[in-house]
Amino acid sequence: MKNPKQPITNDKPWWPLAVGLAIAALALIEIYRPALNGPFLFDDLYLPFLVPNFATRPLQDWVVGVRPTLQVSYWLNYRMFGQDAFYYHLMNLGLHAAAAYFVWLIAKKLIGYVTENGQWFAAFATAVFVLHPLQTESVGYVASRSEILSGLFFLIGWTVFLYRAESVIRFPEVALILVFFGLAITSKEHTAVLPAVLLLTDYFFNPGFTLQGIRANWRLYAPILAGAALGVFAVFKFVLGGARTAGFGMKDLTALDYLYTQFRSIVAYLRFFVLPLGQNIDHDAVISRSLADELSWLCLLILLVLTALAWKKRREYPLAAFGFFLFLVLLAPTSSFVPIRDVLVERRMYMPVFALSLCVVDVLRRQRGPQFVIMAAICVVLAAMTWNRNHVWASGVELWKDSVSGSPKKYRPRFQLAYAYYQNGQCAEATAQFNEAAKLEKPNYDLLVDWALAADCANRSAEALTHLEEAAKIEQRAHAYALMGMVHGKQSNFDRALEVLAQAEKLDPRFSITFVYKGNVHMARKEWDLAVEAYKKAVEIEPDEAMGRKGLQQALAAQRKASIPR
Repeated sequence: MKNPKQPITNDKPWWPLAVGLAIAALALIEIYRPALNGPFLFDDLYLPFLVPNFATRPLQDWVVGVRPTLQVSYWLNYRMFGQDAFYYHLMNLGLHAAAAYFVWLIAKKLIGYVTENGQWFAAFATAVFVLHPLQTESVGYVASRSEILSGLFFLIGWTVFLYRAESVIRFPEVALILVFFGLAITSKEHTAVLPAVLLLTDYFFNPGFTLQGIRANWRLYAPILAGAALGVFAVFKFVLGGARTAGFGMKDLTALDYLYTQFRSIVAYLRFFVLPLGQNIDHDAVISRSLADELSWLCLLILLVLTALAWKKRREYPLAAFGFFLFLVLLAPTSSFVPIRDVLVERRMYMPVFALSLCVVDVLRRQRGPQFVIMAAICVVLAAMTWNRNHVWASGVELWKDSVSGSPKKYRPRFQLAYAYYQNGQCAEATAQFNEAAKLEKPNYDLLVDWALAADCANRSAEALTHLEEAAKIEQRAHAYALMGMVHGKQSNFDRALEVLAQAEKLDPRFSITFVYKGNVHMARKEWDLAVEAYKKAVEIEPDEAMGRKGLQQALAAQRKASIPR
């Protein structure tokens, strides 16, 4: 007698997957661990949670601007963990891991179009995305969260598109894609290319090298292209229009200059993907003023040859061709003709790394040798290089020493190294590096002020005053005069200190540090009432000013003690 039919059940145990994910998570944390404990660096210092008297403002004040979704992520970080840099880096890593999950889903679907049993290849593409050394800047640099967060929403929208129920997309799916597209573009504007990626996907894989899928999905492309156009308009009007480091208003960097330079930059990105050596947070890339400069013509020729080859071989190597065109599309917003002051930036490769990993997969899947061994070896090498690169991001001094070694003639890395030394309390080293920076470019106000602070820290008061006086000749700002007052006060030149502090107050009556230093001078002269008055003014202007609050407590205590009859 036959046994009755048993219901179909999934007898596969769940624990191997759970163990595998746990091991992957621990490996990821270990690889990026050095940078997790690093400080805030470079532009991190200008993020809203580090701006005095801004962090405690309501959420509505944070989300003003073109990247409100990104600002919400910083607001959540601050609300949960304050200003502890570790948790900002940890959230970056968590977002990177989340993005990797959607990369795996996308890779599995795309690879499934060209080969069966492609899960190992999808895992390899995901591992390259997670482990490639080019990703260290996006994860280790808090200000680069814009790359990861926008990329995450971009990938989710693309995943919804790929995993739709039918080949012809439905309106609920369109709505969902538009939501994630909006979240992506309000995290960073370069994700406006999502419509182009979806068009490219439909052309290559729905059903393959025809416009049939594109025409069928008109209900998606009509609103999403309109949204992209609106996003591009907003970028040109509200971002590039007032930006000093991007847009068409930079007379020393024209659209053609930038385009010629980007031919070289794109080839450099390809080289960094294949051979990630010589990485730098601040590459010293020379501007090409014509195709003849710095072999820009040769780089253009390389790109044209690769493009022609990808188009010609698109049916034979569909995944590789798709990956190459995807690479170009993803880089288009930052590597075309719209000038951006920084012409070669590693974090721009955050999503293009995945695009190029598809090219590698298309080559490996045709090899008859030990594919798994080759993929594992590549992942181990990438993991080791990324772990090593993360050690550079663990310290501001190490990061900028690394940058100076790669860009010895560039002003900004030298300036940042000097400032990192100053922040680290290595004041003699800081003054030496400021001196080197001054040889590379004519000293501006900011360099002179920071140089003066380092000199004062190194007990070189006369040198500090000289730099501050030079800074005041460049710009009449309260900050320089307030610092002069601070230095004179430390030298017990109290009359001169009060004189320059009065000048600082005249230039900006709302600059709180002026009154802190004024209170310090009065405390040194045992003028308790005047000290209390000055510190109260500082706290009135900036209630969270720590030095002002501490000074006020000390002045009030001294005032009370002086009033007790003996």
